[in-house]
Amino acid sequence: QVQLVESGGGSVQAGGSLRLACAGPGYNYSLGWFRQAPGKDREGVAAIAFDGTTVYADSVKARFTISRDNAKRILYLQMNTLKPEDTAMYYCAAADFGVGHPMAAYEYNYWGQGTQVTVSS
Repeated sequence: QVQLVESGGGSVQAGGSLRLACAGPGYNYSLGWFRQAPGKDREGVAAIAFDGTTVYADSVKARFTISRDNAKRILYLQMNTLKPEDTAMYYCAAADFGVGHPMAAYEYNYWGQGTQVTVSS
């Protein structure tokens, strides 16, 4: 059983930065960051395969960077130039194997408890 624990959320002003961390995933997992705002569906933000291949949602490209430290078993999400529309609960997720649709929540079978990100204008 994989346990994922997120940290790094908080409140920032628009234009600021935060770095989220997720402890627990092993090197052989496909990993992703998702977010869910009140009243909205959970959406994929970024994903990274075990070989380092990354994919991003269009809304965060050039602003967010996903990375993983396999030795430390930590997944990161560096978020720059934050906007009020980035406000949401952010979750990390892991899948046992490679996934065909890395931005789809149904592909992942392990989830963290979430960390809140609030961006004020």
